[in-house]
Amino acid sequence: MQLGIGIALIVVVALGWWIWRAASRRLFLPCPTWLSWMVELDNPFAREHQAKQIIERLAVTPGMAILDAGCGPGRLAIPLASATGPQGEVVAMDAQPAMTAIVNQKARDRGLHNLKTLSAPLGRGALTEAHFERVLLVAVLGEIPDQKSALLELYHTLKPGGILSITETLFDPHYQNRKGVRQLAEETGFRLRNTFGNRLAYTMHFEKGEAHHP
Repeated sequence: MQLGIGIALIVVVALGWWIWRAASRRLFLPCPTWLSWMVELDNPFAREHQAKQIIERLAVTPGMAILDAGCGPGRLAIPLASATGPQGEVVAMDAQPAMTAIVNQKARDRGLHNLKTLSAPLGRGALTEAHFERVLLVAVLGEIPDQKSALLELYHTLKPGGILSITETLFDPHYQNRKGVRQLAEETGFRLRNTFGNRLAYTMHFEKGEAHHP
């Protein structure tokens, strides 16, 4: 009886995932909150998409201000808050209030007082000018309708010399290829600093230069 219920649950979840995937090919649909537990899982076949790998390459130091844009349930925001320490600041930003509510609860449970949440879409002017040393966009760029406005806002919220880290994986229905991401970032004013990964998943680091963006 329990085995049958378990199989039925797996089928329902898989069906929901594929419906969302199919719809996402035509619409800008973020991962639904009820599938947030799947976002938490590190894919063993996509090492570049794993939280530990992404964070290690950011060279995070205590006291940094970091933005996790499109944070979801906090897969990266929570360990980043631990890495920056009490003097640091991590802002977990998501367009879905239900996602930031999950992050808030996790932060309270872990006693992370340096983590703040922001429920707002990118590209609408919700971010402070020249505030962060690091900004992350992990498997979220393809969910944003106006990508140019979003990257422009991220450009302005970074301090000069700050790093925008964009990670994409083929397992995401909103996957964005390297060529398109680089072109978009450079048109916004960023310059490519590093590229990591392979065909299954990659991370690109873009730097904000000292010159003021027009």
